[in-house]
Amino acid sequence: MSKKITDKVTWVGKIDWELRSFHGDELSTHKGTSYNSYLIRDEKTVLIDTAWEPYDKEFVSNLKKEIDLKDIDYIVINHGEIDHSGSLVALMNEIPDTPIYCTANGVKSLKGHYHKDWNFVPVKTGDTLDIGSSTLAFVEARMLHWPDTMFTYMSGDNILFSTDAFGQHYASEMLFNDLVDQDELYSEAFKYYANILTPFNKLVINKIKEVVAMNLPLDYICTSHGVIWRDNPAQIIEKYIEWANDYKEDQITILYDTMWDGTRRMSEAIAKGLIEGDKDVRVKQFNLSKSDKNDVLSEAFKSKAILVGSPTVNKGITYATAGILEMLKGLGMKNKKAGAFGTYGWSGESVKIIEDWLHEAGFEIPLESVKAMWNPDEAAIEAAENFGKLFAAECLD
Repeated sequence: MSKKITDKVTWVGKIDWELRSFHGDELSTHKGTSYNSYLIRDEKTVLIDTAWEPYDKEFVSNLKKEIDLKDIDYIVINHGEIDHSGSLVALMNEIPDTPIYCTANGVKSLKGHYHKDWNFVPVKTGDTLDIGSSTLAFVEARMLHWPDTMFTYMSGDNILFSTDAFGQHYASEMLFNDLVDQDELYSEAFKYYANILTPFNKLVINKIKEVVAMNLPLDYICTSHGVIWRDNPAQIIEKYIEWANDYKEDQITILYDTMWDGTRRMSEAIAKGLIEGDKDVRVKQFNLSKSDKNDVLSEAFKSKAILVGSPTVNKGITYATAGILEMLKGLGMKNKKAGAFGTYGWSGESVKIIEDWLHEAGFEIPLESVKAMWNPDEAAIEAAENFGKLFAAECLD
């Protein structure tokens, strides 16, 4: 079902209520998502992006109800990832000669995915496309979050088609930001940023400064996922600047895995010590084997410090702990402190392994880590509490 945005622009995308994981199984999507595609009708007709490949037949069928496909003059693909471009093959089978505007890296990406030599028109920052009373201006946005990414700005209606920037994995029949639950919206926007865009913080800031310097009027930000920002669209830009500047709140998050509850007991003792050391700090604990990894990473992104614990297993750490540490390394969070803890039966390598991984991920480790043999006794629990007190003191702003 299409939905009008302005007199010239119509949403022609797909809402996916069932999606629960994205990027394979790398990203949880508890609220589903949408694949936003936009049809611009001016003197020329332009399609901005498509939908994910599983919905290609549905997408093309619905588009035919909206317009004769032969009336589409141009296609713009802001980003070649298949959730945006996946319906291209089905669409281009119908209108094979239609020009596709994308970056030079976009051409590589689309050819790499589909092995088709379509009528590509490479564009770069500053290039424009006259479509009648409006003009489309292209702005390369490399690594936000792929090398091929670009934004498209439509004059007249003052719309920024922002591809993955400013989006959310958030399914809603309500198309606009002012019509949905604001807590849900910002929770999903925050999770989206923390899990996808964190590695590119500096690029985010630089690109926002570049776009703001263009002094373009802005009435809508039309994202590739989730709702469209029409009520004060600058609010999400301001949030991105805040999140990109090594964001942290007065929170310490404990991430642990446990086999026989010894590491859990240490985590709880450390949490008690943290609160005794700083009565104002917010402390959260997550059992990594029982918690959604992306929700955990969002909490880590929010925190000024994290503590990671694991028992020693086969001279190493648990599967869940290794997984979260690998993801933390990839996200490259900055200006945060960390520590390690764990239990062991005879060899005790887990704490050192965690420390090394945290160092590699860019965390500062201000204190010597703490560990306990077998099931922690009263002395070990007291040592864990004391560690928490000292760590809280090290993290005071």
